[in-house]
Amino acid sequence: MSWQRALYNGLLWALKPLIRRYLQKRARKAPAYLEHWDERFGQALSPKANGAIWIHAVSVGETRAAQPLVAAIRRQWPDAPLLLTQMTPTGRATAEQLYPDAEVRYLPYDYPQAAADFLRAYRPRCGVLMETEIWPNLLHAAAEQGVPLLLANARLSDKSLKGYRKALGLIRPAIQKLTAVAAQTKEDADRLRQLGAQNIIVCGSSKYDIEIDKAQWHLAGAFHERIGRRPVLLCASTRDGEEALILDAWRAAGGAVGNTLLALVPRHPERWGEVARLASERGFKLQRRSDDAAVAADTQVWLGDSMGEMFGYLGACDVAFIGGSLLPFGCHNLIEPALMGVPALFGPSVFNFQQAAADSLAAGAGCQVADAGELVSTALALLADPAAAEAMRGGAARFRDAHRGASERMLAVLKSVLEPAS
Repeated sequence: MSWQRALYNGLLWALKPLIRRYLQKRARKAPAYLEHWDERFGQALSPKANGAIWIHAVSVGETRAAQPLVAAIRRQWPDAPLLLTQMTPTGRATAEQLYPDAEVRYLPYDYPQAAADFLRAYRPRCGVLMETEIWPNLLHAAAEQGVPLLLANARLSDKSLKGYRKALGLIRPAIQKLTAVAAQTKEDADRLRQLGAQNIIVCGSSKYDIEIDKAQWHLAGAFHERIGRRPVLLCASTRDGEEALILDAWRAAGGAVGNTLLALVPRHPERWGEVARLASERGFKLQRRSDDAAVAADTQVWLGDSMGEMFGYLGACDVAFIGGSLLPFGCHNLIEPALMGVPALFGPSVFNFQQAAADSLAAGAGCQVADAGELVSTALALLADPAAAEAMRGGAARFRDAHRGASERMLAVLKSVLEPAS
């Protein structure tokens, strides 16, 4: 074991009390953080089946992004058990909803014994790590136990590359243990190669292949009925600090807002109460989605306090802003509006979706704004100009259709891993 990995493990052990304290702190707002505690530390190992195809998707976005690949895997290997692991309660809940016949659990933190025990207990046929999940001890343990690993939908921003380079002696030997890498873009592939990744194939993003199920379309219709004949600006997956900026800009717009409904769907459920307070403090008439009532004519802000309904919200809006982009969070999934044919706005911070942002702009599907004031003025201008909005909806369809097919390309990579030519 290298000194860098020994130092990493030492830091993990030193941080264990802080990790426990962090979970307890998060549990004050989201009690689910205290559930399945033992799984997080490599205990409670009771597999329902061995030899599963294992997919690790850290949270909600990655779990949803795995959908088309899971569908392709099930077509190819219909009898293979499926194991889904996450790191967050919301990711776990999403997996349980989307994959009811799969085994769902937390992946343990990257302690050497925990990683080895997890793989030894579950004995997966292979592992598929979604996006940017580079856990050194897990990767070394998989190589030692002969479990092939595919890094799928792989992406790496310039910012992340700079961070990983500071620990290259730890990261390079680990990433070289990957059997194959299915990168989203050529730029992602180049950055991953600089870290030492090998056998990289550019496949695109499986997020373009997500099929919207009938339940979400029905939900969108139900939301339409609940809202009535009002224009709707959706601010989706907003992060801490962004809602205040949006609400202040919305109030500053005054009469220009008219009867437009502002729908706010915060990224993290533990912040629903905080966002409701922010709106009420500014004098807005607020209503919650969870009240299951029609949106009143004088309601100004509709709070999306529900999980697993993003496509319903998107289907019920006229313009969507994608959160995590006004402040330096890197942007959340700006592909989802395109799947629903909705014009998309996003802020200046897009390092997590840099290529998708560029492609969205090129297709006329999206518009980038500098701040909350420009977000509100641009949205209101689109709502007042049906022709411009319709042109963006056409751009959304082009943007979406031009990038489909990644999940089948990833399946081909996975087949080469599991069924190498003799």
